[in-house]
Amino acid sequence: MTGPALSPDPTSAEVIHGHREYLLPAMIHLYKEPLAIASAEGVRVRDPEGHEYLDLFSGILTTSVGHCNPRVVEAVTAQMHKLGHVSTLYATEIQVEAARKLADIAPGGLKRTFFSNSGSEAVETAVMMAYLATGRNEIVSLRHAYHGRSFMTTSVTGQSGWRPFGTRVSGVTHAKAPYPYRCPYKQPCDETCADRLAEDLDEVIATTTSGRPAAFIAETIQGVGGYVVPQPSYFKKAAEVIRSHGGLLIIDEVQAGFGRTGTHWFGIQHFGVEPDIMVMAKGIANGWPVGATITTDEIANAWKPKTLSTFGGNPVSMAALCATQDVMRDEGVPLNAKARGDQLRTGLCEIQARHPWIGEVRGMGLMQAIEVVKDPEAKEPDAPRVGKLLEAGRECGVLLGQGGLWGNVVRIGPSLLITESELAEGIEKIGAACDAVGG
Repeated sequence: MTGPALSPDPTSAEVIHGHREYLLPAMIHLYKEPLAIASAEGVRVRDPEGHEYLDLFSGILTTSVGHCNPRVVEAVTAQMHKLGHVSTLYATEIQVEAARKLADIAPGGLKRTFFSNSGSEAVETAVMMAYLATGRNEIVSLRHAYHGRSFMTTSVTGQSGWRPFGTRVSGVTHAKAPYPYRCPYKQPCDETCADRLAEDLDEVIATTTSGRPAAFIAETIQGVGGYVVPQPSYFKKAAEVIRSHGGLLIIDEVQAGFGRTGTHWFGIQHFGVEPDIMVMAKGIANGWPVGATITTDEIANAWKPKTLSTFGGNPVSMAALCATQDVMRDEGVPLNAKARGDQLRTGLCEIQARHPWIGEVRGMGLMQAIEVVKDPEAKEPDAPRVGKLLEAGRECGVLLGQGGLWGNVVRIGPSLLITESELAEGIEKIGAACDAVGG
């Protein structure tokens, strides 16, 4: 027997009650009392009672050009009146246009795209591509990594909290991750640590695989891991290691892509490395369900078995992608992310100066984080304080994210179109929340 349906204009309490009754209990929320969202525009969201919040987490870095962006809404609406769905068994102009737009900005020889519905599916596709192109079936990932919620991608993920019952696909192993703030080799961490990490990757391949891995996969900046930025030379050295063993380099740009890191379209471009396969999702279509896996002609041609996706390349989602990419190009998103990222970093460092429990401020562009510790010398993680900080932020009218292996990192990733004045407001609210937490 089912309960009563929600009223035409349900309250927050009604929405939350319905959520608890009908949805999976394992679904996490950032707050003690879940926040119900009823409407949104630009960088602002509102609950059913009309309380407004400045959204500095953008649906986990997904509403890249702002909630309900008018150009995206218009493109999606027009496409729904023209062609809603046909699956990948048919060719559509809008899917071709979406793939062309990605090829135009992707690094190196990345040209051939397969569309799916999420980052998890895009990673699954990338792994399968690597298996088929190399004739091998082992993958090396990084500790602290997060690559999705499917059986394969939770196996590739390097955090126990995201792996129910220790799910593990055979042939997946994990090397040490670059984490300068907590570098096991040297403090302060420097470029010699990148050499040690490359040596560890090589040793992991030699000791925990057959010596013939299909690929090494890594996020350019670890997202769920807490916006961890590697040493500048890390990816060049890691690429050399995996390629010396005949494997491919898969770069996960699900969170860091599309100008998020500033200056460039993709995070890996900061490191001067060209991937063999690259994975995208989240901000790619401003909230519409799109995952994309892009690769070279040679690797694409190695996929001989049949493949399709019922919803991948859906015309409406492709219209959202095309419109989002057009807005990003027209608004100069990479440069705006760089300018606003510098503004955000300066503001966060000023807040850090008066709160010693902020152990580190880090990130690139509009992908910035603060790591919260009990003591700046011992660096013991302080997840409870992050919980209090998020609650204080909600009271101050600002939405933030949480991450890190120990849940002690505050993640900030607003719309890539956020203005200087909007971000100044956000920094003020973050500072007020930190002050309210005290210490």
